[in-house]
Amino acid sequence: MSTFLPAGRRQRGAVAVIAAIALPILIGFAGLALDGGRLYLQKTELQNAADACALAASRELTCDPAAGACAPSFLINAENAGLAVAGRNRIDFQGSPLGAAQLGAADIQFSTTYGPASSYLSRAAGASAASKYVRCQPHQSGVLPWFMQVLGVGAQAINAEAIATLSPAQTNCAIPIGMCMTATGTSANPFNGLTVGQWVTSKLSSSATGSFDWIDFTPPGGGASELADLLKGTGQCSTSGTSNVGEQGNKASLAKAWNTRFGLYQGSESATSAAPDFTGFAYTPSTWPSKANAYAGTSGATANFQSARAQFKPYQGDSAAGINIIGNPTATSAANHQQYGADRRLVTAPIVNCAAWAGGTGSQQVPVLGYACVLMLAPMGKDDDEVYLEYRGKSTDLTSACATSGAVGGPGSMGPLVPALVQ
Repeated sequence: MSTFLPAGRRQRGAVAVIAAIALPILIGFAGLALDGGRLYLQKTELQNAADACALAASRELTCDPAAGACAPSFLINAENAGLAVAGRNRIDFQGSPLGAAQLGAADIQFSTTYGPASSYLSRAAGASAASKYVRCQPHQSGVLPWFMQVLGVGAQAINAEAIATLSPAQTNCAIPIGMCMTATGTSANPFNGLTVGQWVTSKLSSSATGSFDWIDFTPPGGGASELADLLKGTGQCSTSGTSNVGEQGNKASLAKAWNTRFGLYQGSESATSAAPDFTGFAYTPSTWPSKANAYAGTSGATANFQSARAQFKPYQGDSAAGINIIGNPTATSAANHQQYGADRRLVTAPIVNCAAWAGGTGSQQVPVLGYACVLMLAPMGKDDDEVYLEYRGKSTDLTSACATSGAVGGPGSMGPLVPALVQ
Protein backbone atom coordinates (compact mmCIF):
# COMPACT_ATOMS: atom_id res chain seq x y z
CA MET A 1 0.00 0.00 0.00
CA SER A 2 1.55 3.30 -1.07
CA THR A 3 1.73 6.26 1.24
CA PHE A 4 1.52 9.67 -0.33
CA LEU A 5 2.84 12.73 1.54
CA PRO A 6 1.14 16.04 1.16
CA ALA A 7 2.81 18.30 -1.37
CA GLY A 8 3.96 20.78 1.29
CA ARG A 9 5.72 18.04 3.28
CA ARG A 10 7.45 16.65 0.17
CA GLN A 11 9.04 20.14 -0.53
CA ARG A 12 10.13 20.70 3.04
CA GLY A 13 13.97 21.10 3.15
CA ALA A 14 14.30 22.26 -0.45
CA VAL A 15 15.17 25.79 0.68
CA ALA A 16 18.03 24.49 2.79
CA VAL A 17 19.42 22.58 -0.19
CA ILE A 18 19.15 25.59 -2.46
CA ALA A 19 20.73 27.80 0.21
CA ALA A 20 23.58 25.34 0.66
CA ILE A 21 24.24 25.40 -3.07
CA ALA A 22 23.89 29.16 -3.41
CA LEU A 23 25.87 30.17 -0.31
CA PRO A 24 29.36 29.60 -1.77
CA ILE A 25 28.30 31.51 -4.87
CA LEU A 26 27.00 34.39 -2.76
CA ILE A 27 30.19 34.37 -0.69
CA GLY A 28 32.20 34.38 -3.91
CA PHE A 29 30.36 37.43 -5.22
CA ALA A 30 30.73 39.18 -1.85
CA GLY A 31 34.39 38.25 -1.80
CA LEU A 32 34.95 39.61 -5.29
CA ALA A 33 33.28 42.87 -4.35
CA LEU A 34 34.62 43.40 -0.84
CA ASP A 35 37.92 41.55 -0.87
CA GLY A 36 38.64 42.71 -4.42
CA GLY A 37 37.85 46.29 -3.46
CA ARG A 38 40.04 46.02 -0.40
CA LEU A 39 42.99 44.71 -2.42
CA TYR A 40 42.48 47.45 -5.02
CA LEU A 41 42.50 50.13 -2.32
CA GLN A 42 45.61 48.75 -0.68
CA LYS A 43 47.28 48.49 -4.08
CA THR A 44 46.45 52.18 -4.64
CA GLU A 45 47.97 53.10 -1.27
CA LEU A 46 51.17 51.24 -2.14
CA GLN A 47 51.28 52.85 -5.58
CA ASN A 48 51.02 56.30 -4.02
CA ALA A 49 53.99 55.41 -1.83
CA ALA A 50 55.92 54.09 -4.83
CA ASP A 51 55.31 57.29 -6.81
CA ALA A 52 56.33 59.48 -3.88
CA CYS A 53 59.47 57.43 -3.28
CA ALA A 54 60.60 57.52 -6.91
CA LEU A 55 59.98 61.25 -7.35
CA ALA A 56 61.81 62.15 -4.12
CA ALA A 57 64.75 59.88 -4.87
CA SER A 58 65.17 61.04 -8.47
CA ARG A 59 65.48 64.63 -7.24
CA GLU A 60 68.88 63.71 -5.77
CA LEU A 61 70.32 62.06 -8.91
CA THR A 62 72.11 65.20 -10.06
CA CYS A 63 75.71 64.06 -10.45
CA ASP A 64 77.35 64.96 -13.76
CA PRO A 65 79.77 62.12 -14.64
CA ALA A 66 81.56 64.41 -17.11
CA ALA A 67 82.70 66.56 -14.17
CA GLY A 68 84.40 63.64 -12.44
CA ALA A 69 83.61 60.49 -10.50
CA CYS A 70 80.24 60.64 -8.77
CA ALA A 71 80.39 60.39 -4.98
CA PRO A 72 78.40 57.65 -3.20
CA SER A 73 76.51 60.39 -1.37
CA PHE A 74 74.28 60.91 -4.40
CA LEU A 75 72.81 57.44 -4.00
CA ILE A 76 72.76 57.70 -0.20
CA ASN A 77 70.80 60.93 -0.39
CA ALA A 78 68.45 59.52 -3.03
CA GLU A 79 67.82 56.40 -0.98
CA ASN A 80 67.17 58.37 2.20
CA ALA A 81 64.88 60.81 0.40
CA GLY A 82 62.86 57.96 -1.10
CA LEU A 83 62.45 56.21 2.24
CA ALA A 84 61.60 59.41 4.10
CA VAL A 85 58.96 60.65 1.67
CA ALA A 86 57.42 57.23 1.08
CA GLY A 87 57.21 56.77 4.86
CA ARG A 88 54.78 59.68 5.04
CA ASN A 89 52.21 57.55 3.23
CA ARG A 90 49.83 55.25 5.08
CA ILE A 91 48.42 51.81 4.24
CA ASP A 92 45.64 49.47 5.46
CA PHE A 93 42.87 51.96 4.85
CA GLN A 94 45.22 54.73 6.05
CA GLY A 95 45.38 53.02 9.42
CA SER A 96 49.11 52.22 9.52
CA PRO A 97 52.26 54.02 8.38
CA LEU A 98 54.34 52.50 5.61
CA GLY A 99 57.27 50.84 7.34
CA ALA A 100 60.47 48.95 6.64
CA ALA A 101 58.47 45.75 6.11
CA GLN A 102 56.86 47.36 3.07
CA LEU A 103 59.78 49.41 1.72
CA GLY A 104 63.44 49.03 2.60
CA ALA A 105 66.72 50.16 1.07
CA ALA A 106 66.84 47.00 -1.06
CA ASP A 107 63.51 48.00 -2.65
CA ILE A 108 64.99 51.24 -4.03
CA GLN A 109 67.07 50.48 -7.09
CA PHE A 110 68.98 52.58 -9.60
CA SER A 111 70.07 52.45 -13.23
CA THR A 112 72.02 54.68 -15.60
CA THR A 113 69.50 53.98 -18.37
CA TYR A 114 65.78 53.33 -18.66
CA GLY A 115 66.29 49.64 -19.28
CA PRO A 116 64.87 46.29 -18.26
CA ALA A 117 64.36 45.29 -14.65
CA SER A 118 67.68 43.45 -14.59
CA SER A 119 69.58 46.72 -15.10
CA TYR A 120 68.39 48.15 -11.76
CA LEU A 121 70.51 47.57 -8.68
CA SER A 122 70.18 48.71 -5.10
CA ARG A 123 72.93 50.86 -3.62
CA ALA A 124 74.16 47.92 -1.53
CA ALA A 125 74.23 45.71 -4.64
CA GLY A 126 76.56 48.11 -6.45
CA ALA A 127 74.38 50.63 -8.29
CA SER A 128 76.30 53.35 -10.11
CA ALA A 129 76.43 56.75 -8.39
CA ALA A 130 75.95 58.22 -11.89
CA SER A 131 72.49 56.64 -12.14
CA LYS A 132 69.72 58.76 -13.62
CA TYR A 133 66.73 56.43 -13.05
CA VAL A 134 65.32 55.11 -9.79
CA ARG A 135 62.77 52.36 -9.23
CA CYS A 136 60.80 51.96 -5.99
CA GLN A 137 58.96 48.72 -5.24
CA PRO A 138 56.91 48.78 -2.04
CA HIS A 139 55.10 45.55 -1.18
CA GLN A 140 52.75 44.09 1.38
CA SER A 141 52.35 40.40 2.16
CA GLY A 142 50.02 38.37 4.32
CA VAL A 143 46.82 40.24 3.41
CA LEU A 144 44.06 37.85 4.48
CA PRO A 145 40.75 38.12 2.59
CA TRP A 146 37.60 38.72 4.59
CA PHE A 147 35.25 36.37 2.71
CA MET A 148 37.28 34.37 0.22
CA GLN A 149 38.96 32.40 3.00
CA VAL A 150 35.76 30.35 3.14
CA LEU A 151 36.49 29.23 -0.42
CA GLY A 152 40.08 28.34 0.41
CA VAL A 153 41.73 31.53 -0.75
CA GLY A 154 44.78 32.27 1.42
CA ALA A 155 46.88 35.33 2.21
CA GLN A 156 47.60 37.64 -0.68
CA ALA A 157 50.67 39.70 -1.62
CA ILE A 158 50.40 43.21 -3.10
CA ASN A 159 53.17 44.89 -5.06
CA ALA A 160 53.61 48.33 -6.61
CA GLU A 161 56.32 49.90 -8.75
CA ALA A 162 57.30 53.34 -9.98
CA ILE A 163 60.28 54.60 -11.99
CA ALA A 164 61.29 58.25 -12.11
CA THR A 165 64.03 60.42 -13.57
CA LEU A 166 64.79 64.11 -14.09
CA SER A 167 63.14 65.73 -17.12
CA PRO A 168 62.91 69.27 -18.51
CA ALA A 169 60.22 71.35 -16.87
CA GLN A 170 57.52 73.63 -18.12
CA THR A 171 57.84 75.76 -14.99
CA ASN A 172 60.34 75.66 -12.15
CA CYS A 173 61.57 77.08 -8.84
CA ALA A 174 64.51 79.50 -8.93
CA ILE A 175 66.43 81.60 -6.41
CA PRO A 176 66.04 85.41 -6.55
CA ILE A 177 69.40 85.95 -8.23
CA GLY A 178 69.71 87.17 -11.81
CA MET A 179 72.88 86.18 -13.67
CA CYS A 180 73.95 88.71 -16.24
CA MET A 181 74.25 87.74 -19.88
CA THR A 182 77.83 88.33 -21.06
CA ALA A 183 78.79 90.90 -23.68
CA THR A 184 78.85 88.15 -26.31
CA GLY A 185 75.53 86.68 -25.23
CA THR A 186 72.33 87.20 -27.19
CA SER A 187 68.64 86.77 -26.49
CA ALA A 188 68.76 83.61 -28.59
CA ASN A 189 71.90 82.31 -26.83
CA PRO A 190 72.24 84.01 -23.43
CA PHE A 191 74.78 81.35 -22.31
CA ASN A 192 77.39 82.38 -24.88
CA GLY A 193 80.63 83.42 -23.18
CA LEU A 194 79.97 81.41 -20.00
CA THR A 195 82.23 78.45 -19.21
CA VAL A 196 81.29 75.60 -16.92
CA GLY A 197 83.31 75.90 -13.72
CA GLN A 198 83.99 79.65 -13.92
CA TRP A 199 83.30 81.88 -10.93
CA VAL A 200 81.14 84.96 -11.35
CA THR A 201 80.95 87.68 -8.75
CA SER A 202 78.84 90.58 -7.50
CA LYS A 203 78.51 92.61 -4.33
CA LEU A 204 74.73 92.28 -4.54
CA SER A 205 74.08 95.90 -3.67
CA SER A 206 72.23 98.65 -5.47
CA SER A 207 75.43 100.44 -6.50
CA ALA A 208 77.70 97.49 -7.32
CA THR A 209 78.49 96.16 -10.76
CA GLY A 210 79.21 92.53 -11.47
CA SER A 211 77.89 89.36 -12.98
CA PHE A 212 74.77 88.84 -10.89
CA ASP A 213 72.39 90.73 -8.65
CA TRP A 214 69.23 90.31 -6.62
CA ILE A 215 66.06 90.23 -8.70
CA ASP A 216 62.39 90.57 -7.92
CA PHE A 217 60.18 87.89 -9.50
CA THR A 218 57.00 89.86 -8.80
CA PRO A 219 57.74 93.43 -9.88
CA PRO A 220 56.90 96.08 -8.90
CA GLY A 221 55.85 94.48 -5.61
CA GLY A 222 57.96 92.28 -3.40
CA GLY A 223 60.80 93.42 -1.20
CA ALA A 224 63.57 92.14 1.02
CA SER A 225 61.28 90.04 3.23
CA GLU A 226 59.81 88.29 0.20
CA LEU A 227 63.26 87.47 -1.17
CA ALA A 228 64.41 86.26 2.25
CA ASP A 229 61.50 83.82 2.38
CA LEU A 230 62.43 82.54 -1.09
CA LEU A 231 66.01 81.91 0.01
CA LYS A 232 64.92 80.08 3.16
CA GLY A 233 62.29 78.14 1.22
CA THR A 234 62.22 76.52 -2.21
CA GLY A 235 62.69 79.69 -4.25
CA GLN A 236 60.24 81.34 -6.62
CA CYS A 237 58.13 78.62 -8.20
CA SER A 238 55.93 78.59 -11.31
CA THR A 239 58.41 80.74 -13.20
CA SER A 240 58.92 80.27 -16.91
CA GLY A 241 61.10 81.53 -19.74
CA THR A 242 58.64 84.31 -20.49
CA SER A 243 58.65 85.81 -16.99
CA ASN A 244 59.57 89.46 -16.51
CA VAL A 245 61.69 90.27 -13.46
CA GLY A 246 62.71 93.51 -11.78
CA GLU A 247 65.96 94.77 -10.31
CA GLN A 248 66.41 94.56 -6.57
CA GLY A 249 68.75 96.44 -4.23
CA ASN A 250 70.56 96.15 -0.90
CA LYS A 251 71.84 92.77 0.21
CA ALA A 252 72.40 93.40 3.92
CA SER A 253 68.99 92.20 5.09
CA LEU A 254 69.21 89.09 2.89
CA ALA A 255 72.54 87.76 4.12
CA LYS A 256 70.94 85.89 7.04
CA ALA A 257 68.53 84.09 4.71
CA TRP A 258 71.30 83.28 2.20
CA ASN A 259 73.49 81.87 4.96
CA THR A 260 70.85 79.39 6.17
CA ARG A 261 71.65 77.31 3.11
CA PHE A 262 75.14 76.89 4.57
CA GLY A 263 73.78 75.84 7.96
CA LEU A 264 74.43 79.24 9.57
CA TYR A 265 71.58 80.50 11.74
CA GLN A 266 70.72 83.60 13.71
CA GLY A 267 67.71 84.40 15.86
CA SER A 268 64.94 81.83 15.79
CA GLU A 269 66.04 80.13 12.56
CA SER A 270 67.39 76.58 12.71
CA ALA A 271 67.91 73.53 10.52
CA THR A 272 64.30 72.52 11.11
CA SER A 273 62.86 75.84 9.90
CA ALA A 274 65.27 76.59 7.05
CA ALA A 275 66.95 73.47 5.67
CA PRO A 276 70.71 73.64 5.03
CA ASP A 277 72.59 71.95 2.24
CA PHE A 278 74.29 68.64 2.91
CA THR A 279 77.44 70.70 3.49
CA GLY A 280 78.19 74.23 4.67
CA PHE A 281 81.86 74.15 3.59
CA ALA A 282 82.76 77.48 1.97
CA TYR A 283 84.77 78.16 -1.19
CA THR A 284 86.47 81.55 -1.40
CA PRO A 285 89.70 82.88 -2.94
CA SER A 286 91.33 81.95 0.39
CA THR A 287 90.16 78.32 0.41
CA TRP A 288 90.13 77.75 -3.38
CA PRO A 289 92.79 80.04 -4.96
CA SER A 290 92.15 78.90 -8.53
CA LYS A 291 88.64 80.40 -8.35
CA ALA A 292 87.28 77.76 -10.72
CA ASN A 293 85.61 74.34 -10.58
CA ALA A 294 85.17 73.98 -6.83
CA TYR A 295 82.32 71.59 -7.67
CA ALA A 296 84.55 68.71 -8.74
CA GLY A 297 88.07 70.08 -9.21
CA THR A 298 91.20 69.99 -7.06
CA SER A 299 92.99 72.63 -4.99
CA GLY A 300 95.67 71.12 -2.79
CA ALA A 301 94.21 69.13 0.10
CA THR A 302 90.93 71.10 0.19
CA ALA A 303 87.88 68.92 -0.39
CA ASN A 304 85.85 69.92 -3.43
CA PHE A 305 82.09 70.38 -3.15
CA GLN A 306 81.22 66.82 -4.15
CA SER A 307 83.61 65.45 -1.54
CA ALA A 308 82.49 67.89 1.17
CA ARG A 309 78.88 66.99 0.44
CA ALA A 310 79.62 63.29 0.78
CA GLN A 311 81.22 63.94 4.18
CA PHE A 312 78.55 66.43 5.38
CA LYS A 313 81.28 68.94 6.18
CA PRO A 314 80.02 71.95 8.19
CA TYR A 315 81.14 75.54 7.69
CA GLN A 316 84.84 75.72 8.60
CA GLY A 317 84.67 79.06 10.42
CA ASP A 318 85.36 82.66 9.43
CA SER A 319 89.11 82.52 9.90
CA ALA A 320 89.58 79.41 7.77
CA ALA A 321 87.12 80.60 5.12
CA GLY A 322 88.41 84.17 4.96
CA ILE A 323 84.95 85.63 5.62
CA ASN A 324 83.75 88.03 8.28
CA ILE A 325 80.11 87.11 8.92
CA ILE A 326 78.18 89.75 10.82
CA GLY A 327 76.16 88.63 13.82
CA ASN A 328 78.20 85.54 14.79
CA PRO A 329 75.71 82.97 13.50
CA THR A 330 75.62 79.46 14.93
CA ALA A 331 76.99 76.83 12.57
CA THR A 332 75.06 73.59 12.44
CA SER A 333 76.89 70.30 12.94
CA ALA A 334 77.82 67.60 10.44
CA ALA A 335 75.14 65.42 12.02
CA ASN A 336 72.50 68.09 11.34
CA HIS A 337 73.70 68.52 7.75
CA GLN A 338 73.18 64.80 7.32
CA GLN A 339 69.81 64.68 9.08
CA TYR A 340 68.19 67.88 7.83
CA GLY A 341 70.23 68.58 4.71
CA ALA A 342 68.87 68.86 1.19
CA ASP A 343 70.13 69.94 -2.21
CA ARG A 344 70.29 73.67 -1.33
CA ARG A 345 73.45 75.09 -2.89
CA LEU A 346 73.17 73.79 -6.45
CA VAL A 347 70.40 76.10 -7.58
CA THR A 348 68.63 77.37 -10.65
CA ALA A 349 69.07 81.07 -11.46
CA PRO A 350 67.55 83.02 -14.36
CA ILE A 351 69.81 84.75 -16.90
CA VAL A 352 68.85 88.31 -17.79
CA ASN A 353 70.22 91.22 -19.77
CA CYS A 354 71.60 93.35 -16.94
CA ALA A 355 72.57 96.08 -19.40
CA ALA A 356 68.88 96.88 -19.74
CA TRP A 357 68.93 97.90 -16.07
CA ALA A 358 71.88 100.29 -16.43
CA GLY A 359 71.05 103.71 -15.11
CA GLY A 360 67.49 102.71 -14.35
CA THR A 361 65.41 102.37 -11.22
CA GLY A 362 64.38 99.37 -9.17
CA SER A 363 61.06 99.20 -11.02
CA GLN A 364 62.65 98.33 -14.36
CA GLN A 365 61.69 94.95 -15.77
CA VAL A 366 63.52 92.61 -18.14
CA PRO A 367 62.57 89.16 -19.47
CA VAL A 368 64.17 85.92 -18.32
CA LEU A 369 66.29 84.63 -21.21
CA GLY A 370 67.18 81.22 -19.81
CA TYR A 371 68.05 79.34 -16.63
CA ALA A 372 71.54 78.51 -15.40
CA CYS A 373 72.69 75.93 -12.90
CA VAL A 374 74.94 77.63 -10.34
CA LEU A 375 76.72 76.59 -7.16
CA MET A 376 76.43 78.90 -4.15
CA LEU A 377 80.06 78.93 -3.03
CA ALA A 378 80.16 80.72 0.33
CA PRO A 379 78.10 82.49 2.97
CA MET A 380 77.71 86.26 2.86
CA GLY A 381 79.93 88.32 5.12
CA LYS A 382 80.21 92.06 5.61
CA ASP A 383 79.08 94.44 2.90
CA ASP A 384 82.47 94.88 1.21
CA ASP A 385 83.06 91.12 0.86
CA GLU A 386 82.71 89.77 -2.64
CA VAL A 387 80.18 86.98 -3.18
CA TYR A 388 80.78 84.29 -5.78
CA LEU A 389 78.73 81.77 -7.71
CA GLU A 390 80.10 78.97 -9.87
CA TYR A 391 78.46 78.47 -13.25
CA ARG A 392 77.62 74.80 -13.86
CA GLY A 393 75.99 75.06 -17.28
CA LYS A 394 72.45 75.24 -18.60
CA SER A 395 69.90 73.93 -16.16
CA THR A 396 68.17 72.24 -19.11
CA ASP A 397 71.10 69.92 -19.86
CA LEU A 398 70.36 66.29 -19.05
CA THR A 399 73.72 66.16 -17.26
CA SER A 400 72.92 69.26 -15.18
CA ALA A 401 73.98 69.09 -11.55
CA CYS A 402 70.86 71.08 -10.68
CA ALA A 403 67.31 69.93 -10.20
CA THR A 404 64.36 71.99 -9.12
CA SER A 405 60.64 71.71 -8.53
CA GLY A 406 57.89 72.52 -10.98
CA ALA A 407 55.53 71.22 -13.63
CA VAL A 408 56.94 68.60 -16.00
CA GLY A 409 56.91 69.78 -19.58
CA GLY A 410 56.50 68.06 -22.92
CA PRO A 411 59.18 66.73 -25.30
CA GLY A 412 60.15 70.23 -26.39
CA SER A 413 60.25 71.85 -22.96
CA MET A 414 63.32 73.93 -22.18
CA GLY A 415 62.91 74.41 -18.45
CA PRO A 416 65.26 73.14 -15.71
CA LEU A 417 65.22 69.49 -14.71
CA VAL A 418 62.46 68.32 -12.37
CA PRO A 419 61.49 64.86 -11.09
CA ALA A 420 59.13 63.03 -13.44
CA LEU A 421 57.52 59.59 -13.42
CA VAL A 422 58.31 57.48 -16.48
CA GLN A 423 56.56 54.31 -15.32
